[in-house]
Amino acid sequence: MENTLVIIKPDAVGKKVVGDIIKAFDNFGLKLVALKMIKPSKETIEQFYLIHKGKVFFEPLVEFMSCGPIVVCVWQSENVVSKVRSFIGSTDSQKAEIGTIRNLFGTNNRKNAVHASDSIENAKNEIAFFFKNDEILDYNYDAWVSK
Repeated sequence: MENTLVIIKPDAVGKKVVGDIIKAFDNFGLKLVALKMIKPSKETIEQFYLIHKGKVFFEPLVEFMSCGPIVVCVWQSENVVSKVRSFIGSTDSQKAEIGTIRNLFGTNNRKNAVHASDSIENAKNEIAFFFKNDEILDYNYDAWVSK
């Protein structure tokens, strides 16, 4: 089993579609193993997106991602990173495939509803950025749901 990080961005929080997005991931067959809503500072977002520092989109991204609350989630399944990347669609919501998260809930290239880890290594780093180990529930849904 793999874990990946998904951030529901301020635009989606503002549109009140957080529940719809979580339900979509759940219906897609992924297991939600961690969840929290935070209002990150600019410094937090700068640290999170540090690999993009110096790129033309860095400052606008930091401004946008720190403008309001975000919801950070950890999802689990086999091959979860590639599944989620496919499920969320292209970065530009206007070009995202029909039925993908970004197509359904995004507006444009920046206001695209969600961020998702792009590799297993980045997923591990991004999850650790927002969550302590004991905040991630790694349990067998089937074992306790059937009780």
